[in-house]
Amino acid sequence: MILSMTGFAAVAAELPGSSLTVELRSVNHRYLDLQLRLPDELRALDATLRELLTAELKRGKVDCRIALNHAVPGATTLAVNGERVAQLRDAAAEVLRHAPGSSPLTVVDILRWPGVLTEPSLPPEALAERAVALVRQALDDLAASRAREGEKLKAMLEECCRGIELQIARIKPRIPAIHDAYAEKLGGRLKDAGLDPDAERLKQELALFATKIDVAEEVSRLSVHVAEVRRVLAEGGSSGKRLDFLMQELNREANTLGSKSVDAELSQAALELKVLIEQMREQVQNIE
Repeated sequence: MILSMTGFAAVAAELPGSSLTVELRSVNHRYLDLQLRLPDELRALDATLRELLTAELKRGKVDCRIALNHAVPGATTLAVNGERVAQLRDAAAEVLRHAPGSSPLTVVDILRWPGVLTEPSLPPEALAERAVALVRQALDDLAASRAREGEKLKAMLEECCRGIELQIARIKPRIPAIHDAYAEKLGGRLKDAGLDPDAERLKQELALFATKIDVAEEVSRLSVHVAEVRRVLAEGGSSGKRLDFLMQELNREANTLGSKSVDAELSQAALELKVLIEQMREQVQNIE
């Protein structure tokens, strides 16, 4: 499977007294570049989350944002801390034992006492576990997003491969005719200049020049590189760097073919090849 480096995922979970949100954004990059933005309550998870993300992602600039949003005061159900109330009861009884005339604590006095009324919340360990689980879920969603985008990129690259193969099929049959036509044209010019094109020295020069304009090797290499592109696409995995190298090789052969051209149709085919290869190169930059 071909994976794009571009993707987005967002997941959220409601917690006691708060909500947790995880966002993952990924764009293309030569290497893996992780940016983590964590709330203070989850700073200790930095190393754990980096290890988790690195295990799943190979290339790309990845931005991971985790937000912990606490509920508005009064929006959640209050809970009475029974242990705290028991402590106050025992303390009040002790005071009354030493000072019998003291006024006893009222319900209002107890409720106003710090720590008696609490809002629901997760313990730090439980919060950390939920955060890690949510990041895993976001990673799954991001992988699915990158896979969908990767399939689109693969289809585009295969379409360009077909375009290159059409140009190769256009060029191949013309190679012998191009040589013959150029040799005939050059022979006519030599006769017009009063030279014998059948002279041995001139034959050697013509043969040498014919070698210089021969594009059969470049056409053959183009076919080989296209076949390798198809193989890499079928194999999948982290193939972006390999495909980028193949784009360089394809471009080199197309440039050489164009520089050797002595035929208008061959020059047009070389130009079409360069356009197709440039389109492929742009798409390859987004592949992991």
